[in-house]
Order: sequence, then structure tokens, then C-alpha cells
Amino acid sequence: MLEELRISGLGVIDDAVLELSPGLTVVTGETGAGKTMVVSGLGLLFGGRGDAGLVRVGSARAAVDGRLRVGPGRVVEMVDELGGDLDDHTLLLSRVVGADGRSRAQVGGRSVPVGTLAELADELIAVHGQTDQLRLRAPARQRDAIDRFGGDDVAHALGAYQDVYRSYLDVETSLTELTTRARDRAREADVLRFGLAEIEAAAPQPAEDVVLASEVARLTHADLLRSAAASAHAGLLGDPAGDDIPDAVGLVAGARAGLERVAEHDPVLKLMADRLAEAGYLLSDVATDLAAYADDIEADPGRLAAAQERQSVLAGLVRKYATAGAGVDAVVAWASDAGIRLTELDSDDSRLAELAIESGRLRESMVSLAGELTAARTKAAERFAESVTAELRDLAMPHAVVTVDVRTGTDYGAHGADDVEVLLAPHPGAPPRPLAKGASGGELSRVMLAVEVVFAGADPVPTFVFDEVDAGVGGRAAVEVGRRLARLARVAQVIVVTHLPQVAAFADRHLMVVKSDDGVVTRSGVVALDDTGRVNELSRMLAGLEGSSLAQGHAGELLAAASGFKQDL
Repeated sequence: MLEELRISGLGVIDDAVLELSPGLTVVTGETGAGKTMVVSGLGLLFGGRGDAGLVRVGSARAAVDGRLRVGPGRVVEMVDELGGDLDDHTLLLSRVVGADGRSRAQVGGRSVPVGTLAELADELIAVHGQTDQLRLRAPARQRDAIDRFGGDDVAHALGAYQDVYRSYLDVETSLTELTTRARDRAREADVLRFGLAEIEAAAPQPAEDVVLASEVARLTHADLLRSAAASAHAGLLGDPAGDDIPDAVGLVAGARAGLERVAEHDPVLKLMADRLAEAGYLLSDVATDLAAYADDIEADPGRLAAAQERQSVLAGLVRKYATAGAGVDAVVAWASDAGIRLTELDSDDSRLAELAIESGRLRESMVSLAGELTAARTKAAERFAESVTAELRDLAMPHAVVTVDVRTGTDYGAHGADDVEVLLAPHPGAPPRPLAKGASGGELSRVMLAVEVVFAGADPVPTFVFDEVDAGVGGRAAVEVGRRLARLARVAQVIVVTHLPQVAAFADRHLMVVKSDDGVVTRSGVVALDDTGRVNELSRMLAGLEGSSLAQGHAGELLAAASGFKQDL
């Protein structure tokens, strides 16, 4: 809700403050007093076109500041995204237009593009003026309003459609990803198949490179190893050709025998003799093994060449399929992982086929549900058009006909395939045209009043503003305008600039714009009228004379009738 509006340097207004309230607020005043500047100021505050011609002569700039009370919802989210401040759910907006035509805007103390104010306007206010129509401008907004007007029937059809639509988008996204990656997947699969074939042909075994390295080392130094084994064997058991050379086994045996001869005199020596016996047995076993080793090892050039060739094959695999410093085990692990990945890639082809079938099924269902949505939406549009047309008959537009064009295309979006546009034929024989083009300025405000009254509750915004909504009407039609404004004010804040007492009588708060003697509206020039002041102002509006007793009586009757109507709402 708009709580306060301050305007300075705009048209005839030097500096004025409007304290606003819930319900219906009317703004009246003599012709030229600057009433319409209130609507112009609101238009600027909510993203309207800034024109240097609006700046008051002699002023450097025109400024409009608004204080709004906002509840949780999209507006709070938008302000947070902009980095603006909210003080206890109070939002400050500001718009400045310089005499040079430059424009600045602020939201919650943060400078923003002027277009941001227009985005906020969609959530906060509907301005219907002679030249400004900031409500239901876009077909998408009209479609959303018709959908809400349609109630549960449209809501259920839309919900069912959107569930399938989201599933369809998910499947299409997966299909697109798989299809666009088809070439990369095929290239990856070819690389994996080649690598697996190469590894399978070589058939490396775990730790085979370690075993081969040991074998190659032994075959390369076979003569040296055999000579060393024979020499060690001779050292342990002696050389058959040299009996004069003592051997280790014989020396140990002699030492043992010497100890055993005297061991009976000291148990300690007995223990040492036993240990020498164990050492002799071990030396004999080692000597036997050395003899067998020397007999088994021999130079085999053929086997050495084969082992070295196998090493070369394994080294090539390691270079291709393992990281630096790794061995054959890493190649075996790569082959295992590659096999799993190749299975996944091969399964993508069947996944593509499955997704294509699912996409077709979902699209068929989506098209069917979109048809049901169109049918429900069309019924709601027909009811809406009939209701608005009926409202216009009581608003001095008896021949006007409102229709809603629901056009179904082939492009399916989150809200179906329909484009919705509200059209007006102002008189018989006139072709239906979009609202902003189908009526004159005064008619347009009345048409929008009828639209808002019908939409009330279905497509709510916190604040509605009407300028000269009663232009070209009088008598009973003017009373009907007032009644509809009062009805709309039960669900939203309504601000009306009017010159008709029949409309002003329905106000919950009545503001009067008064110019000073020099023709300037100052801060004190916007007055909130009490009951007596309202009678005097309505008298002026009725007869042009504040002191006319007849006019005052008529004004009292208007106020009483309006009060009775509001009590019955």
C-alpha cells in the first residue's frame, strides 16, 4: 500500500505531500489546480517515461518520492536482489527527472535503472490515466489474469499441463545432451576399443613386469652368478681338487669336536658346542642349495631375447595406459575401467532410443493437455468478456463490447500454446482492437475500471490509480462509477482523480489540491477534508458555489447515499 507521496518541481506543483490510506482516496480540486500531476507523479515513480517538459519552469528537476508498505512476497525478494533496504516492511522509492531530461531512480536507497521501477510496478500498482496505462500491457499479463479469473477449472488444467511440460523438457534436455555428445562419445568408444584390443592381445598379468625384470637380470649375468655360487659352495665344503684348503663346514665341525671333548667339565661349553652343531647343519644346507643353483643356472640367449622383447611390449603398454612411474598393474586397472566405460557408452544408443520414445509420448500428452487448458481458458475468457461488457453498460458505454482473443499456436511453453489479448469494440461496426487502441482517453479509464472490478480478487495488486475515470459521464453513470470504485476499494487501495461529486462522495479519504494565489501548489496545498470540508467541496463541484445551501443539501444526500452503499458491501 502507498502510504505517502511527495512531489516537487512537477508541473504546477512546487512541493506537495499526499498522506494516503487504505480504501478509496479521491483527489479533487479546481481545474488547473494540479490534480492530474498526482497521476503523472505516480507514473514517473513507477517507471513511466521521463520528459523534461514535466519539470516546473524555474526548477532544476522534478522529484517524486513514495513510501510504501509491503508484505512478504516477490517485491521483498526483488528489493533484496537489488541490495535495497526495507525498514520494517517500509519501502522507499524515488524518481528524479532533470531539466536536461536525465533521469535517476532509487529503490530502498539503492540506485537502479529506471526500468526496475517498471518491474516493481507490475507487483505494486495499476495506473490508469488519460495517457498512462501501466496495467495489463503485455499479453502474458492478460493471460495470467484470465487464468486466475478462471479459478479452479483453469488452475487444474494448467497444473496438469505444467507437470507433463516439465517432464517433457527434462527428456528433451537429456536427448539434446546425448545427441550433441554423440560424436565425442563415438570417438571415446573407438579409443577405448583400440586400447582394450591392444591390451587383450598382449594379455599382461599382474606384477608380470617385476617377474620379468628379475628373470632378465639372472639370464644376463648367468656365468657370473654360477661362478659365484660355485665359489661359495667350495668355501663351505671345500674344493675336491684342493684337499689342503680348509672349508667352513670342516672348520666348524672341528671346533665343535674340540668343545665336546671338554664339555663334560663345563655346561656352558656344551651349549656352545650345540650351537656350532646347528651352524654346521645350516652351512651344509646352504652348500647343497648353492650346488643345485649352480647346476640349474645357465646362459640361454634365446630365452633372454624373448624376455627382453616381452619387457618392451609391456613398457609400451605402460607408456600408453598408465601414469608416469606406474607399472603393468596400472595397465590392467585401466583395461578394467575402460571395459566398464565402454559398456556405458554402448548403452547410450539404447538410451537414446528410449528417450525418443518417451519424448514422443510426453509430447502427445502435453498437446492433449494443452488443448484442455485452451478449452478451460476460452470458457473463462468468455465469462470475463461478458462480465466486463455488462459493467460497461452501466458506465455510459452501452454499445461497447469486450472480447478476449485466445489464439493457439504451435509453440508450447510453460503456460501452454495460447496467446491471450483483451479487445474492445467501442461501438457497433467498430472492429475489436487492443484495449489501449480501442477507446478514447476517458473511455479507456472506464474500460480499465470495468476490467479491474471484474478481475478484483483474481488478479490483485495492492494499489489502483484512476485519472478522470469519470470523463464524459454524469448522472446515474457517475454514481455507478463511484460504486465500482468503492467495491474495488474493498480488496485494494484505490486512488482516484475526479471532477464529479457523485464519485467523490464514495471516498474513504478525500484530498483537495489547492493552489496559492501565485498559482503554485505548495506542501500545504494538499488538504485532507473532514466531513464539513467534504460537504463544502462537493457543493463547489455540484454548483461551483461553496456557500449554496441547495448544493450543500444535495452534497449531504450524495454522502449519505454513498455511505449506505458502502455499508452494504
